[in-house]
Amino acid sequence: MILSMTGFGRSIVEYNHNKIIAEVKSLNSKQFDLLMRVPGYYRELEPELRSVLAEHLQRGKVDLTITLENLGEASVVLNVEAMEHYKRQIEDMCTRLNIAWPTDWVGQLMRMPDAMKSEVRLLSDSERNIVKGAVVKAAHALTDFRRTEGAKLEVFFADKIRRIGELLSEVEPFENSRVAKLRERLEAQLQKLQGVEIDAGRLEQELIYYIEKLDVTEEKTRLRAHLNYFTETMAGEPGQGKKLGFIAQEMGREINTLGSKSNNAEMQRIVVKMKDELEQIKEQVLNVL
Repeated sequence: MILSMTGFGRSIVEYNHNKIIAEVKSLNSKQFDLLMRVPGYYRELEPELRSVLAEHLQRGKVDLTITLENLGEASVVLNVEAMEHYKRQIEDMCTRLNIAWPTDWVGQLMRMPDAMKSEVRLLSDSERNIVKGAVVKAAHALTDFRRTEGAKLEVFFADKIRRIGELLSEVEPFENSRVAKLRERLEAQLQKLQGVEIDAGRLEQELIYYIEKLDVTEEKTRLRAHLNYFTETMAGEPGQGKKLGFIAQEMGREINTLGSKSNNAEMQRIVVKMKDELEQIKEQVLNVL
Protein backbone atom coordinates (compact mmCIF):
# COMPACT_ATOMS: atom_id res chain seq x y z
CA MET A 1 0.00 0.00 0.00
CA ILE A 2 1.26 3.44 -0.85
CA LEU A 3 0.31 6.85 0.54
CA SER A 4 0.22 10.14 -1.31
CA MET A 5 2.08 13.09 0.18
CA THR A 6 -0.77 15.39 -0.82
CA GLY A 7 -3.60 15.70 1.68
CA PHE A 8 -5.76 17.81 3.97
CA GLY A 9 -7.09 17.21 7.47
CA ARG A 10 -9.26 19.26 9.83
CA SER A 11 -10.49 18.86 13.39
CA ILE A 12 -12.60 21.03 15.72
CA VAL A 13 -12.71 20.88 19.53
CA GLU A 14 -14.24 23.18 22.16
CA TYR A 15 -12.58 24.36 25.34
CA ASN A 16 -13.41 27.14 27.81
CA HIS A 17 -15.95 28.93 25.57
CA ASN A 18 -13.56 28.72 22.60
CA LYS A 19 -13.68 26.66 19.42
CA ILE A 20 -10.20 25.39 18.50
CA ILE A 21 -9.82 24.60 14.79
CA ALA A 22 -6.73 22.70 13.61
CA GLU A 23 -6.09 22.39 9.87
CA VAL A 24 -3.20 20.47 8.34
CA LYS A 25 -2.38 20.25 4.65
CA SER A 26 0.63 18.75 2.89
CA LEU A 27 2.33 18.72 -0.50
CA ASN A 28 5.22 16.67 -1.82
CA SER A 29 8.72 17.35 -0.52
CA LYS A 30 11.92 15.37 -0.12
CA GLN A 31 12.03 16.18 3.60
CA PHE A 32 9.65 17.07 6.42
CA ASP A 33 9.15 20.83 6.04
CA LEU A 34 6.67 22.42 8.48
CA LEU A 35 5.12 25.89 8.51
CA MET A 36 2.95 26.74 11.54
CA ARG A 37 0.43 29.54 11.99
CA VAL A 38 -0.83 29.46 15.58
CA PRO A 39 -2.18 32.11 17.98
CA GLY A 40 0.46 33.76 20.14
CA TYR A 41 -1.20 32.13 23.14
CA TYR A 42 -0.07 28.71 21.80
CA ARG A 43 3.47 29.64 20.73
CA GLU A 44 5.02 27.60 23.53
CA LEU A 45 3.39 24.49 22.03
CA GLU A 46 5.21 24.74 18.71
CA PRO A 47 8.08 22.30 19.52
CA GLU A 48 5.60 19.68 20.75
CA LEU A 49 3.32 20.15 17.75
CA ARG A 50 6.28 19.83 15.39
CA SER A 51 7.24 16.52 16.99
CA VAL A 52 3.67 15.23 16.78
CA LEU A 53 3.31 16.06 13.10
CA ALA A 54 6.77 14.73 12.18
CA GLU A 55 5.87 11.41 13.83
CA HIS A 56 2.50 11.08 12.10
CA LEU A 57 3.28 12.52 8.66
CA GLN A 58 6.97 11.59 8.20
CA ARG A 59 7.58 13.59 5.01
CA GLY A 60 6.12 16.42 2.97
CA LYS A 61 5.71 20.18 2.91
CA VAL A 62 3.23 20.55 5.79
CA ASP A 63 1.19 23.62 6.72
CA LEU A 64 -0.46 23.73 10.17
CA THR A 65 -3.00 26.43 11.02
CA ILE A 66 -4.72 26.75 14.42
CA THR A 67 -7.49 29.31 14.90
CA LEU A 68 -9.63 30.24 17.89
CA GLU A 69 -13.29 31.26 17.74
CA ASN A 70 -14.97 32.67 20.84
CA LEU A 71 -18.29 30.99 21.67
CA GLY A 72 -19.39 32.83 24.77
CA GLU A 73 -17.61 35.04 27.26
CA ALA A 74 -15.55 37.76 25.63
CA SER A 75 -11.82 37.45 26.03
CA VAL A 76 -11.57 41.27 25.71
CA VAL A 77 -13.10 43.35 28.55
CA LEU A 78 -13.51 47.03 29.44
CA ASN A 79 -10.62 48.50 31.36
CA VAL A 80 -12.80 50.34 33.91
CA GLU A 81 -9.87 51.31 36.14
CA ALA A 82 -8.10 53.07 33.26
CA MET A 83 -11.32 54.88 32.24
CA GLU A 84 -11.86 56.08 35.81
CA HIS A 85 -8.34 57.51 35.78
CA TYR A 86 -8.99 59.24 32.41
CA LYS A 87 -12.32 60.68 33.66
CA ARG A 88 -10.73 62.26 36.74
CA GLN A 89 -7.99 63.83 34.62
CA ILE A 90 -10.52 65.20 32.11
CA GLU A 91 -12.67 66.67 34.90
CA ASP A 92 -9.59 68.26 36.49
CA MET A 93 -8.53 69.66 33.09
CA CYS A 94 -12.01 71.13 32.42
CA THR A 95 -12.10 72.76 35.88
CA ARG A 96 -8.67 74.33 35.57
CA LEU A 97 -9.33 75.56 32.01
CA ASN A 98 -12.86 76.65 32.85
CA ILE A 99 -14.45 74.65 30.00
CA ALA A 100 -17.54 72.44 29.91
CA TRP A 101 -17.30 68.77 30.67
CA PRO A 102 -17.87 66.37 27.73
CA THR A 103 -21.52 65.58 27.01
CA ASP A 104 -20.69 62.04 25.78
CA TRP A 105 -18.57 60.53 28.52
CA VAL A 106 -18.93 56.97 27.23
CA GLY A 107 -17.83 57.77 23.71
CA GLN A 108 -15.02 59.98 24.94
CA LEU A 109 -13.63 57.38 27.33
CA MET A 110 -14.00 54.47 24.89
CA ARG A 111 -11.71 56.28 22.47
CA MET A 112 -8.94 56.58 25.03
CA PRO A 113 -5.87 54.27 24.84
CA ASP A 114 -6.15 51.00 26.76
CA ALA A 115 -9.91 51.40 27.20
CA MET A 116 -10.13 47.69 26.29
CA LYS A 117 -7.90 44.96 27.63
CA SER A 118 -7.46 41.28 26.91
CA GLU A 119 -7.75 38.73 29.64
CA VAL A 120 -4.39 37.18 30.46
CA ARG A 121 -4.60 33.41 30.76
CA LEU A 122 -1.99 30.81 31.46
CA LEU A 123 -1.95 27.73 29.25
CA SER A 124 -3.17 24.87 31.45
CA ASP A 125 -2.15 21.24 31.05
CA SER A 126 -5.70 20.31 30.06
CA GLU A 127 -5.81 22.93 27.30
CA ARG A 128 -2.33 21.89 26.17
CA ASN A 129 -3.50 18.29 25.77
CA ILE A 130 -6.71 19.35 24.00
CA VAL A 131 -4.78 21.40 21.43
CA LYS A 132 -2.33 18.56 20.82
CA GLY A 133 -5.24 16.16 20.50
CA ALA A 134 -6.87 18.43 17.91
CA VAL A 135 -3.67 18.46 15.87
CA VAL A 136 -3.39 14.66 16.10
CA LYS A 137 -6.98 14.28 14.86
CA ALA A 138 -6.25 16.60 11.97
CA ALA A 139 -3.12 14.57 11.15
CA HIS A 140 -5.16 11.35 11.18
CA ALA A 141 -7.71 12.94 8.84
CA LEU A 142 -4.88 13.99 6.54
CA THR A 143 -3.48 10.44 6.60
CA ASP A 144 -6.90 9.09 5.57
CA PHE A 145 -6.87 11.58 2.69
CA ARG A 146 -3.36 10.43 1.76
CA ARG A 147 -4.50 6.82 1.81
CA THR A 148 -7.37 7.56 -0.58
CA GLU A 149 -5.09 9.44 -2.97
CA GLY A 150 -2.47 6.69 -2.64
CA ALA A 151 -5.00 4.08 -3.76
CA LYS A 152 -5.59 6.10 -6.92
CA LEU A 153 -1.84 6.34 -7.53
CA GLU A 154 -1.50 2.60 -7.04
CA VAL A 155 -4.07 1.93 -9.77
CA PHE A 156 -2.27 4.42 -12.02
CA PHE A 157 1.14 2.80 -11.46
CA ALA A 158 -0.20 -0.73 -11.93
CA ASP A 159 -1.65 0.27 -15.29
CA LYS A 160 1.63 1.87 -16.42
CA ILE A 161 3.73 -1.11 -15.26
CA ARG A 162 1.39 -3.50 -17.09
CA ARG A 163 1.62 -1.37 -20.23
CA ILE A 164 5.45 -1.33 -20.19
CA GLY A 165 5.41 -5.13 -19.79
CA GLU A 166 3.11 -5.45 -22.80
CA LEU A 167 5.35 -3.19 -24.88
CA LEU A 168 8.38 -5.25 -23.85
CA SER A 169 6.67 -8.37 -25.19
CA GLU A 170 6.09 -6.59 -28.48
CA VAL A 171 9.87 -6.24 -28.92
CA GLU A 172 10.49 -9.99 -29.29
CA PRO A 173 9.10 -10.52 -32.84
CA PHE A 174 11.50 -7.91 -34.21
CA GLU A 175 14.62 -9.40 -32.61
CA ASN A 176 14.92 -12.41 -34.95
CA SER A 177 14.11 -10.36 -38.04
CA ARG A 178 17.05 -8.10 -37.21
CA VAL A 179 19.46 -11.01 -37.67
CA ALA A 180 18.12 -11.84 -41.12
CA LYS A 181 18.24 -8.20 -42.18
CA LEU A 182 21.77 -7.83 -40.84
CA ARG A 183 22.91 -10.86 -42.89
CA GLU A 184 21.25 -9.44 -45.98
CA ARG A 185 22.99 -6.08 -45.58
CA LEU A 186 26.41 -7.64 -45.05
CA GLU A 187 26.06 -9.96 -48.05
CA ALA A 188 24.81 -7.10 -50.22
CA GLN A 189 27.81 -4.97 -49.28
CA LEU A 190 30.22 -7.86 -49.92
CA GLN A 191 28.76 -8.52 -53.36
CA LYS A 192 29.64 -4.97 -54.35
CA LEU A 193 33.32 -5.77 -53.82
CA GLN A 194 34.71 -7.03 -57.13
CA GLY A 195 37.33 -9.76 -57.11
CA VAL A 196 37.13 -10.39 -53.38
CA GLU A 197 36.69 -13.96 -52.22
CA ILE A 198 34.22 -14.28 -49.33
CA ASP A 199 35.16 -16.52 -46.44
CA ALA A 200 31.90 -18.06 -45.25
CA GLY A 201 33.38 -18.91 -41.84
CA ARG A 202 34.60 -15.37 -41.30
CA LEU A 203 31.19 -14.07 -42.37
CA GLU A 204 29.53 -16.18 -39.72
CA GLN A 205 31.99 -14.92 -37.12
CA GLU A 206 31.15 -11.32 -38.00
CA LEU A 207 27.45 -12.07 -37.82
CA ILE A 208 27.87 -13.63 -34.38
CA TYR A 209 29.84 -10.56 -33.25
CA TYR A 210 27.11 -8.14 -34.32
CA ILE A 211 24.34 -10.36 -32.99
CA GLU A 212 26.00 -10.45 -29.55
CA LYS A 213 26.54 -6.71 -29.67
CA LEU A 214 22.85 -6.10 -30.40
CA ASP A 215 21.49 -8.78 -28.06
CA VAL A 216 18.96 -7.32 -25.61
CA THR A 217 18.19 -10.45 -23.60
CA GLU A 218 19.85 -9.14 -20.44
CA GLU A 219 18.14 -5.75 -20.72
CA LYS A 220 14.74 -7.40 -21.11
CA THR A 221 15.38 -9.71 -18.16
CA ARG A 222 16.48 -6.86 -15.89
CA LEU A 223 13.61 -4.62 -17.00
CA ARG A 224 11.05 -7.33 -16.19
CA ALA A 225 12.71 -7.81 -12.80
CA HIS A 226 12.43 -4.06 -12.14
CA LEU A 227 8.76 -4.09 -13.15
CA ASN A 228 8.06 -6.92 -10.71
CA TYR A 229 10.09 -5.23 -7.98
CA PHE A 230 8.15 -1.99 -8.45
CA THR A 231 4.86 -3.88 -8.04
CA GLU A 232 6.12 -5.75 -4.96
CA THR A 233 7.32 -2.50 -3.38
CA MET A 234 3.92 -0.85 -3.89
CA ALA A 235 2.31 -3.71 -1.95
CA GLY A 236 4.68 -3.24 1.00
CA GLU A 237 4.55 -0.87 3.94
CA PRO A 238 3.90 2.87 3.33
CA GLY A 239 6.88 5.20 3.02
CA GLN A 240 8.41 3.61 -0.10
CA GLY A 241 8.23 6.72 -2.32
CA LYS A 242 12.00 7.24 -2.59
CA LYS A 243 12.56 3.54 -3.24
CA LEU A 244 9.99 3.55 -6.05
CA GLY A 245 11.80 6.53 -7.54
CA PHE A 246 15.11 4.62 -7.53
CA ILE A 247 13.47 1.60 -9.20
CA ALA A 248 11.99 3.88 -11.87
CA GLN A 249 15.49 5.23 -12.56
CA GLU A 250 16.81 1.69 -13.07
CA MET A 251 13.92 0.94 -15.41
CA GLY A 252 14.90 4.01 -17.41
CA ARG A 253 18.49 2.78 -17.79
CA GLU A 254 17.36 -0.56 -19.21
CA ILE A 255 14.87 1.06 -21.58
CA ASN A 256 17.54 3.49 -22.83
CA THR A 257 20.00 0.64 -23.46
CA LEU A 258 17.26 -1.32 -25.21
CA GLY A 259 16.71 1.65 -27.51
CA SER A 260 20.40 2.12 -28.27
CA LYS A 261 20.73 -1.58 -29.20
CA SER A 262 17.49 -1.86 -31.13
CA ASN A 263 18.87 -1.06 -34.61
CA ASN A 264 15.29 -1.43 -35.82
CA ALA A 265 12.71 1.28 -36.52
CA GLU A 266 9.79 -0.69 -35.07
CA MET A 267 11.70 -1.55 -31.92
CA GLN A 268 12.65 2.10 -31.48
CA ARG A 269 9.00 3.12 -31.75
CA ILE A 270 8.16 0.63 -29.01
CA VAL A 271 11.00 1.98 -26.86
CA VAL A 272 9.65 5.52 -27.28
CA LYS A 273 6.25 4.34 -26.05
CA MET A 274 7.88 2.68 -23.01
CA LYS A 275 9.75 5.92 -22.24
CA ASP A 276 6.48 7.84 -22.35
CA GLU A 277 4.85 5.44 -19.87
CA LEU A 278 7.90 5.61 -17.60
CA GLU A 279 7.96 9.43 -17.62
CA GLN A 280 4.37 9.44 -16.37
CA ILE A 281 5.43 7.09 -13.56
CA LYS A 282 8.36 9.35 -12.64
CA GLU A 283 6.12 12.43 -12.49
CA GLN A 284 3.62 10.80 -10.15
CA VAL A 285 6.11 8.91 -7.98
CA LEU A 286 7.21 12.30 -6.62
CA ASN A 287 3.83 12.46 -4.86
CA VAL A 288 4.34 9.14 -3.06
CA LEU A 289 5.25 9.21 0.63
